[in-house]
Amino acid sequence: MAEQVTQEKIIEQLRTVQDPELNRDLVSLNMIENVSVSNGTVKFTIVLTTPACPLKSKIQADAKSAVMEIPGVDNVEIKISSKVSHNNQIKEQLTSKIKNIIAVSSGKGGVGKSTIAANLSISLAQTGASVGLMDADIYGPNIPTMMGISELPKPSGGKIMPAKAYSVEVISIGFLVKDGQPLIWRGPLLHGTIRQFLTDVDWGELDYLVVDLPPGTGDVQLSLSQNIPVTCGVVVTMPQKVSLDDASRGIEMYQKLDIPIAGVIENMGAMEMPDGSKLDIFGEGGGEILAEHYNLKFLGRIPIDPKLRMSGDAGKPIVISEPDSRTSSIINEIACEVASYICRLNLG
Repeated sequence: MAEQVTQEKIIEQLRTVQDPELNRDLVSLNMIENVSVSNGTVKFTIVLTTPACPLKSKIQADAKSAVMEIPGVDNVEIKISSKVSHNNQIKEQLTSKIKNIIAVSSGKGGVGKSTIAANLSISLAQTGASVGLMDADIYGPNIPTMMGISELPKPSGGKIMPAKAYSVEVISIGFLVKDGQPLIWRGPLLHGTIRQFLTDVDWGELDYLVVDLPPGTGDVQLSLSQNIPVTCGVVVTMPQKVSLDDASRGIEMYQKLDIPIAGVIENMGAMEMPDGSKLDIFGEGGGEILAEHYNLKFLGRIPIDPKLRMSGDAGKPIVISEPDSRTSSIINEIACEVASYICRLNLG
């Protein structure tokens, strides 16, 4: 007589399958739901901790292989869904339904920080996550141009409604001032604006809020950290020494504010030429050296790519305009790395 396949046996077998990044089994991570068995066919759902999981195919294959080892199982059908982990400190301090906040910073201007923030937010949204993008670069709000939007919807229910582009909710001081109007603001006004962007904007439910910080280590950075626990920071630098020196100050700022750092991105690396050679304009490898010095993850190197600049100027970031390009591929890999870091951070 064939041995009966039960839900208990299936769950027990799935305890042998680990999430390769979190190094824990799928059952203890509460990633298994809706287990059923009928006539030798086992069905269940794997709930990933982020839709940006780069190893979901491996997890699915390992789970299927494990369950197929149970005597009496003839077929395994697996559905994949996701539920992004929540930063509990944010949950305690904000009424908004924002699960995680990612701060993108640089020690100096002109390193492509806003370009990275815009493309990173879209890349996360393309995985199926709900994403917001907050332009906190009060003095140089470039996000509206890069995202191809010029105004906000009308307020609703006493709340500011964010604009939307490429499935990303967007807010920026650039929507609220006239073109070319300078903002000569100091601490209290900056503090109030950051707080308003966090509490008075109807973000809805967000898995990730990407915050494009202004260059440096000033009032806006302090205001953000004082208003809300930032889940993690990302540091953008160029390979040249002067940029690295400034980026190191940004890293130390995060450390003093007790903000975890997901890693370092080197932007404007050597340009890849059509013949396969590289044109070394600003140098290469500095970001990796910086990350190693501070014992941080090196998230990736983005080469100088004219299309990256042109796409931002046109309001159609490169992950949208050139999705199959090498640059887009690198940005997508970085987005997955950041999402995975947040999972590990939140799950301890």
